[in-house]
Amino acid sequence: MLYSEKVMDHFRNPRNVGEIPDADGIGEVGNAKCGDIMKMYLKIDDDIITDVKFETFGCGSAIATSSMATELIKGKPVSKAMELSNQAVVEALDGLPAYKLHCSVLAEQAVKAAVKDYYDKNGIAYDPELFADDDDDEHGHE
Repeated sequence: MLYSEKVMDHFRNPRNVGEIPDADGIGEVGNAKCGDIMKMYLKIDDDIITDVKFETFGCGSAIATSSMATELIKGKPVSKAMELSNQAVVEALDGLPAYKLHCSVLAEQAVKAAVKDYYDKNGIAYDPELFADDDDDEHGHE
């Protein structure tokens, strides 16, 4: 079977779908190659992510990874959300097919984009390195 039970569960019954009208941070990312678009909404109170919702336009894996990502950061401090890696999302879903791993990267980027938006809106200082696009920095020009 291509997909784990957990992936199928989050695809069929995604958690935290929708939008938060008065969100403290909103991140939208997209992957031009596959056409997936993810939008992540964060409600933050006292540095804790009290609520998180997402809207994803994309394949089942994109929906499952968004759903799992929201579950992993809900109720956690913002710093923990910043540490969320796509590997953690994939592991929580009991794995993804290799050609769908980019969906988990998108989920990680959407969370980070929403946190960055929150920092920017509230004038919270941060290290730009935290939000650097890993792909470009490590490999330089190919």
